Amino acid sequence: MRLLSQTLCLCLALALSQAAPSRYDLMMADHYVNHHHPLLKDDHAHHGAKLDRCEGIEFDAITPDEKGNVFFFKGDHLWKGYSGPAELANTYFKELDEHHHLGHVDAAFRMHYADDPTHHDHIFFFLDDHVFSYYNHILEEGYPKKIQEVFPGIPDHLDAAVECPKGECSVDSVIFFKENKVYHYDIATKTVKEKVWSHLPNCTSAYRWLERHYCFHGHNFTRFHPITGTVVGVYPKDARNYFMRCADHGHGHGDSDKERCKDAKLDAITSDEEGKMYAFSGKVYTRLDTHRDGWHAFSIASVWKEVESDVDAVFSYDQKMYLIKGDQVYIYKSAVHYTLIEGYPKSLKEELGIEGPVNAAFVCGHQPTVHIIKGSNMLDVDLSATPRRVLVESPLPFSKIDASMCGPTGLKVFVGSEYYEFGSPVLMSSSRIRPSPHKIPLEILGCGH
Repeated sequence: MRLLSQTLCLCLALALSQAAPSRYDLMMADHYVNHHHPLLKDDHAHHGAKLDRCEGIEFDAITPDEKGNVFFFKGDHLWKGYSGPAELANTYFKELDEHHHLGHVDAAFRMHYADDPTHHDHIFFFLDDHVFSYYNHILEEGYPKKIQEVFPGIPDHLDAAVECPKGECSVDSVIFFKENKVYHYDIATKTVKEKVWSHLPNCTSAYRWLERHYCFHGHNFTRFHPITGTVVGVYPKDARNYFMRCADHGHGHGDSDKERCKDAKLDAITSDEEGKMYAFSGKVYTRLDTHRDGWHAFSIASVWKEVESDVDAVFSYDQKMYLIKGDQVYIYKSAVHYTLIEGYPKSLKEELGIEGPVNAAFVCGHQPTVHIIKGSNMLDVDLSATPRRVLVESPLPFSKIDASMCGPTGLKVFVGSEYYEFGSPVLMSSSRIRPSPHKIPLEILGCGH
C-alpha cells in the first residue's frame, strides 16, 4: 500500500510537470499530499523550517495578538516576537492549515474598536477571498467567512492590512493595501474610501507600533502617515535593525548598549498625563504604553533631537515634558509629538531658580511642585510661581540618586541597578532607614526583547 501511494504521488508530479500547472492543479496536489501521504505531508509542512529572517525575509503579514505578542508570517511559518526561530503557523492558529484550498496569510491585523467588545482585540487573518477571526488563539464560531461578508467593499487577495484607531485616523478604521491602492474602512459604518498611494512601495505587510504605521516591503520598511500616506522621515530602513534581533544588525545594539544593559542603570524616568512611561539611559530611551505591549527602545535623538543623549533628569507637567541636561532645560509640548517650545533651551537658573547640575526630578500627580534631587538633598520648586523658586530643601537618606518617578502607587527612586519605593516624597525625606531594594528590570532599559 505504501509503495502504491508513493507511485501515485510520483505519477501525479510527472503529470503536472508536463505543462504549466494551474492553481487548481496545485491545490489538488497539495490536498492529496496532505490527506493521503503522511510521510510526504510532514516533509511538505516543514519545507521552510530553516527560514532565517536575519537573512532578509519579505513577510506575508505582521500582527500582534490580544496579549501584545507580535507574529511575523512567511508561508506556513511564523516568528513570535522579535527573536527566536521560525515555527509552524498552525502551532498557534491551527485552522489556518485546515483549509487547503486557501493560500498563505495575505494580510492580518488586530482590531481596535472598543465600542464593540465582540470584535475588539480580535485578530483577523485574510487568505485569498476568506477571512478568519481569532480571539485568544481560538477561531470565532462561523469563521472562516468571505471577506465581502465581514468587510464589504474590501477586495480579496490583499497585500496587507493594519488597524488605525480614532485619533490617528479620523475614526476607528482599518487600512487595507492591494498593489498601489489603499482602502480606508470605517469600522462603525462599514464604508470604504479608496485611494491611490503610488509614492509608497507595494506593502507586503503592514504594522502599527506605538502609534506609528509601517509598510514592510522586501526586508525593508517605510513609516507612513495613516491618513495621507506621506512618508515620515528618511526611509526605507532595514527591518533587521529594528524589528528583530540579528547578529551584526541592530539600532543601538553596539558595545555601548551592551555596557548599558550590563550596568542596568537609568539616567532619568517619567510618565506623562496618559500614563505612558519613558526611561532614559545613555543614547536610548524606552517607552511603555501598556504592560500588554511591553517596553520598546528607541534612540533619544529620534524624538528629542535637540537633547540627543545623556539626560540628567526629566519630569512631566501640564502637558509638557521637561528634559534637563547639564545646566539647560528643554521643554517639549507633549500633545504634538514632543515639539520643542520656542525660546528653549533655557538655563536651570532662569527656568527653575536653581543652579545645576541635578541628578533627578519628579512631579506627583497634578501638584504644581517639582521635586529636584541634587546630591543628597531634595529641592521643592513651585511651578505655579513667577519667577519660580525653591520652597523647601530636605536631606535624603541617599548620597546620590540616578532617577526618580512618582505615580499612583507612590515614589520610586533608582540608585545604580536597584530602586526603592516610598509612599510619598515626605516619607522619603523623613526616613532614616532605607526600604528593601528591588532590581531594575532589564526590560526598562530595552534589554529584555
